[in-house]
Amino acid sequence: MNTHRSIAHSSPVQRSLVRVAVGRCSLGLALVAWTDRGVCAVLLGDDQAALTLDLEARLPGASLVAAEASADDPLSRVIALIESPRVAQPIAIDPGGTGFQRSVWAALGEIPAGSTASYTDIARRLGRPSAVRAVAGACAANPLAVLVPCHRAVRSDGGLAGYRWGVERKRALLSREAP
Repeated sequence: MNTHRSIAHSSPVQRSLVRVAVGRCSLGLALVAWTDRGVCAVLLGDDQAALTLDLEARLPGASLVAAEASADDPLSRVIALIESPRVAQPIAIDPGGTGFQRSVWAALGEIPAGSTASYTDIARRLGRPSAVRAVAGACAANPLAVLVPCHRAVRSDGGLAGYRWGVERKRALLSREAP
C-alpha cells in the first residue's frame, strides 16, 4: 500500500457532517472534504463554485461546513502531498464507493510513486482481466484526487489517458513523482 494514506474499508456511511476547505496549490484549487473517519473528497480545478457543486452532487444530503485552516488540517496535508509527493505525511481516507471501486482504488495505491500501470494491468491484478472498462470507470469515479493515485493509471501503450481533473494535471503529478 502507498504510505501516504490509510483506507477505511468499511461500508459507506452516511456522511452527515462534512468539513470542507479550499486552498490554492500549483495545480490550481484543491477542495478537500473530510469526516471524522477521514478525507472523503479531494477535487482539483480552477473554479471554487464548480468544485463546490461537484462536492454537493457527490455527497447529497450531507451538511457541508467550512473548516478553519490550521497547519496540520487535511487541506494542508493534501497540498503538501501535491507539492512534494515523496515527503508527505499519512492521510486517513473515507472513500465511499462500491466494493469493486474500492478494490481498484486499493490497487492504485499499490503502484509506487513514480511508476504507472495500465488499466489492463490493474484489471489483471484484480483477477478480472476482462474488466478493463470497469477499472477505467472506477478511476473516473475516484473522489480522492492524489490520495487515490488514479493519475498513475495509463493506456496500454503507456500514453496518458483522460484524467478527471485534466491531463495536464496528471502529467504534472507524474512528473513530480518521477525519481
